Amino acid sequence: MSDALTLLSGDGSVASTALNEAGEFNKPTDGLRSRVAYAAAHVAPVAWADNTPGQPAEIDWDATLAFRRNVYSWGLGVADAMDTAQRNMGLDAAAVRELIARSAQVAREEGGSVAVGVNTDHLDEPDVSLQQIIDGYRHQLHHAEEHGAVPVLMASRHLARAAASAEDYRRVYREVLGDATTPVVLHWLGTAFDPQLAGYFGSTDWREASDVVVEIITEHTAKIAGLKMSLLDADAEVSVRERLSEGVRMFTGDDFNYVGLIGGADTPDADQPERSPGTMRTHSDALLGAFAALAPVASAAIQALDAGDPARYLELLQPTQALSRQVFAVPTFYYKTGVAFLAWLNGHQPAFQMVGGLHSARSLRHLSEIVRLANDARALEKPDLAAERWHSLLRLNGVDA
Repeated sequence: MSDALTLLSGDGSVASTALNEAGEFNKPTDGLRSRVAYAAAHVAPVAWADNTPGQPAEIDWDATLAFRRNVYSWGLGVADAMDTAQRNMGLDAAAVRELIARSAQVAREEGGSVAVGVNTDHLDEPDVSLQQIIDGYRHQLHHAEEHGAVPVLMASRHLARAAASAEDYRRVYREVLGDATTPVVLHWLGTAFDPQLAGYFGSTDWREASDVVVEIITEHTAKIAGLKMSLLDADAEVSVRERLSEGVRMFTGDDFNYVGLIGGADTPDADQPERSPGTMRTHSDALLGAFAALAPVASAAIQALDAGDPARYLELLQPTQALSRQVFAVPTFYYKTGVAFLAWLNGHQPAFQMVGGLHSARSLRHLSEIVRLANDARALEKPDLAAERWHSLLRLNGVDA
């Protein structure tokens, strides 16, 4: 085993740190019980394909689907064809449909739960009518339902452009939900992830927008399994969580603050917002891109909650939060690069390549900090392989490692 990692310092010089052993984590034998947790998975492209901006995605199906099987083996669900899989950032409409079909088949084979993104991104024109948006959502919703996946109604760029008021959002969601034949998850994605979604649900003030979200959920509770909230604002999430209808889960998409939000009342020592006295909702469940990079650690932490050991949960998961904050650092929408980078380091894909050329979206120094923090958090599944691959990338870029 290698005994050291070469890292880049802020001035471009190199420094060495000890390479930690892999964490000793056990896969669950009977699933996870105390939390529902989905890892939002990425896609691996064919390494020799034309992975440049604007080109159709050529997916390495063997690596992409094997990654999902690995996630299931840790007791987590898979959230697929969502922003982590580069929706609106390289994954074209044809690739989306095929990914959903293939991923749903893997879920059936593995006995896992898969939730898939439903959007309007197959529409060719940037500016369309509300009716076209409704029909676009329905088109993708039916495809998800046909494959037995949990639909996630993603925030639509088309709707963000077309909506003139909160009532337009109410109308679109009312008609789409009315057509759903299985409970769906709503997705509220903040501008840190996609600046084109500013003012979603009718306001740039999350308090006003949350009133609309809660109204939609209250009106259609029987059709809604949960709300995935990705505003990177723990106070906002807890506020909305406490207002959700009975039976509707809050799936945290807060990759900055998930430790306290998921731990909730079981982990009073964790950094988390205060809850209202007497609230019945004491934690969030999870639908996180971070968990795609942290499946073994995330699984072990939730297993600790299952065993009534919140101290162990914090011991395992708290160190990952600094890593996640680095992966999701501004500009946050390039976090996919960090997820794919860690998948490569951990041996889940043969090359550090991404559709649309997005592997070039982060600097070498940024990646070096990811390596350091992943090493600290015991998130390098095969430390020797990770060190070998990282050092090869340094040498390719003229850094002596």
